[in-house]
Amino acid sequence: MSSTGHKKESSFSLWWKSGNPMVWVNAGAVSICLIMVFGLLGLIAARGGGHFWPKDILSVEYKTADGSVSRVIGEWIDTDVISRVRYEESTGETLPEEALQVERWMIKVGNRDQTGADFQWIPRFKVLKVDEPVHAVAVERTEWGTLFGELKSLSENGATVKTPEDLWAEFEARLDRTIGLRDAIHRLEKKDIGRVNYQLEKLRLKRRGLELDKQASPENLKEIAEKEAEQQQIYKVIQDKLAALYNQIERDSAQFEIVNAGKLKTVEIPLSVIVNAIKPNIMGVGEKLLEYFVNLYHFFVDDPREANTEGGIFPAIFGTIMMVLLMTVMVTPFGVIAAVYLREYATQGPMIRMIRIAVNNLAGVPSIVYGVFGLGFFVYFLGGNIDDLFFSAAKPAPTLGTPGIMWAALTLAIMTVPVVIVSTEEGLTRIPRSIREGSLALGATRFETLRKVILPMASPSIMTGVILAIARAAGEVAPLMLVGVVKLAPDLPMDGNFPFIHLERKFMHLGFHIYDVGFQSPNVEVARPLVYATSFLLVLVIIFLNLAVILMRNRLRERYRSMEN
Repeated sequence: MSSTGHKKESSFSLWWKSGNPMVWVNAGAVSICLIMVFGLLGLIAARGGGHFWPKDILSVEYKTADGSVSRVIGEWIDTDVISRVRYEESTGETLPEEALQVERWMIKVGNRDQTGADFQWIPRFKVLKVDEPVHAVAVERTEWGTLFGELKSLSENGATVKTPEDLWAEFEARLDRTIGLRDAIHRLEKKDIGRVNYQLEKLRLKRRGLELDKQASPENLKEIAEKEAEQQQIYKVIQDKLAALYNQIERDSAQFEIVNAGKLKTVEIPLSVIVNAIKPNIMGVGEKLLEYFVNLYHFFVDDPREANTEGGIFPAIFGTIMMVLLMTVMVTPFGVIAAVYLREYATQGPMIRMIRIAVNNLAGVPSIVYGVFGLGFFVYFLGGNIDDLFFSAAKPAPTLGTPGIMWAALTLAIMTVPVVIVSTEEGLTRIPRSIREGSLALGATRFETLRKVILPMASPSIMTGVILAIARAAGEVAPLMLVGVVKLAPDLPMDGNFPFIHLERKFMHLGFHIYDVGFQSPNVEVARPLVYATSFLLVLVIIFLNLAVILMRNRLRERYRSMEN
């Protein structure tokens, strides 16, 4: 017996010492982490993506506190269970002792301009009847949220249109016409008038610059005045076009029958404020799927509305990607040059060791500290002095002496440069000394060896540092709040006006958009799905940027693997 037990113990001991248990433990830990990550992403995607699916419209009849019957029309959003005590405190009603919990339905009733709230809680035990009205319409508007009701009639220039055979088809045709007019107005106001205002501002600054330089001669001012008159004439033509379009877009309106305080009420809505209208209760799965992708498309390409709780997030997507790309362009040369000096040129000693310790410590500094540094040094000191030297004509309005996308990118570059330095140094350390000596023996100078041999071989490590820098910078919010990000940017940092890229402009960012919608929104329940959707999109943007750099790194690694061997 003892011999057998000894053999079993010896076998277990050998198995334990082989390291197989730790392999299984590590594999299990990695699996759990992956399950948690993909589970979290799946939850965010489901909560965010479900917001764009056309939900059926319900008509719910229920008993009120006084025993009368009331009715609401809207979308079912969620079910909640609360304690009897909490229900009695919130409503003042008394429930039987055996009723320990109360199930409630959250119904999105919309019609905020009429009801004052987007949602209503209805106790499940008070529900008498639930229907899905065939002709119920969900109307998305530019303001006041969604309207739920039933289309009754159409008006043109204040006169009721003779009811056609298919009222809904006539409504859709007129709505398509109105949306086309609204898009034309948007193009004129955003692009054409924006271009004229940009040119007029340049002329104003040129005039002011001549006055400051005491060169405001009649000849110079005459040339500026002629160009201003030319732009004013263009502006007048655009204004005439806008006036004609506004007269056309205000032509049509629609009358909807809605439920307000349990009673039917007819309201008139101008088609100019309607973004989209659907009848989800008669739509099939294919129609709903098509509408789902249309909603996703508009979420990606439209500007935000209603304090960022509705509309799209294109400016935030554009600002995030542009800021990260600018940061990458700035941080890569700084980090690589610093690493090359520390590893290839500097004499290794106590000073260099202290510098490396300082670099490692900088990676752990809170991001908000970098934001304060960027605001004080880049914006106020550097930007203010640049304004004094080159943009004095624009003062007292600052040009570069105010937060903007360039200062945000520089701040994040300073924050992430330690990661690039450490990663590049590790790559330089792994290159065998024999390769350097072989290059020098063949007659190459030290700089040629560095440029043509060392840096190309270290490029995969450089790309690893860039990947880590992008992963950290793309999700940062705290420093950006001080150096350039805003709730709503009227103009993108890139447009068709020379010099096309305007680094002094403020910008929107997906991370700050999530914070603003989730914590600063006046209507939290409406904004919650957008928080999930924007969060998932931010993750996708970071993954896309990282994948682009990873593919580049892998190609470089395959290219120089033979040299390392």
